[in-house]
Amino acid sequence: MKLSLGPVPYYWSHDALFSFYDQVAGWPVDIVYLGETLCSKRRSLSLEEWLEVGERLAATGKEVVLSTLSLIEAESELKMLRRICENGRFLVEANDMAAVHRMAGKTPFVTGPLVNLYNQRSLRFLVGRGLKRWVLPVELSRTTLADLQKDRPEGLEVEIYAYGRLPLSLSARCFTARAHNLPKDDCQYRCLDYPEGMVLYSQENQPFLLLNGIQTMSAPIYNLIGELPEMAALQVDVVRITPSVQTLPVVTAFREALEGKRPTMPEAPAEGFCSGYWFEKPGIA
Repeated sequence: MKLSLGPVPYYWSHDALFSFYDQVAGWPVDIVYLGETLCSKRRSLSLEEWLEVGERLAATGKEVVLSTLSLIEAESELKMLRRICENGRFLVEANDMAAVHRMAGKTPFVTGPLVNLYNQRSLRFLVGRGLKRWVLPVELSRTTLADLQKDRPEGLEVEIYAYGRLPLSLSARCFTARAHNLPKDDCQYRCLDYPEGMVLYSQENQPFLLLNGIQTMSAPIYNLIGELPEMAALQVDVVRITPSVQTLPVVTAFREALEGKRPTMPEAPAEGFCSGYWFEKPGIA
């Protein structure tokens, strides 16, 4: 199996992103996804700068994929979508059906975890229009994957979201701005103050959700490192790690596990781990 690094889901500064990907160039990952997937106001890097980062990573032998926005709301966002889809250099991860429609029939593409592909018929339909690899939606289980793999279209790769806070939902409202009593159009870029989002606690003071701009994520970190042997048996092609402030120890542990070594996992975060969806249980389990 290959190891991928998903797009950064948080709002990081220009310097923080450049520094991060300078480090990624030396990490043992095979595939790197680049780009802003949540909010068009997050313009730390221009498309030209993302392409520059991509070229540097590609020079180290990594497969580079450009990711698109997950929720299109304005003509300006459609224009950027067209530019990404027509970049002419790197594979594209389509994160909504607008991007899928834009890519269909033109060049191979990937679908991200927020694109609702739940059955073989949908997969076959998109494979006929250029789908190369799909990321299993995070709410689906190993049982569903096993069923889908029985009749997997020829040449289609499957990627599993194996580590990171779960992307649960999107909204036209910005939750981070709302938390500061600010309108979305005048958010003052408050997401920059939360490099790993805002943890939301239950009435019992348990970490429950994470607010990340327009996205709601899980507070516990989804962690399937212990399920890699089963994924190999299910013919999974790629396992994905979602970046955070401390990503290298996780990448190292997954690489060790993929090589059959005993992984040295970092300590569990304060919010804990979860893996329920994989086992057809509540996601937080």
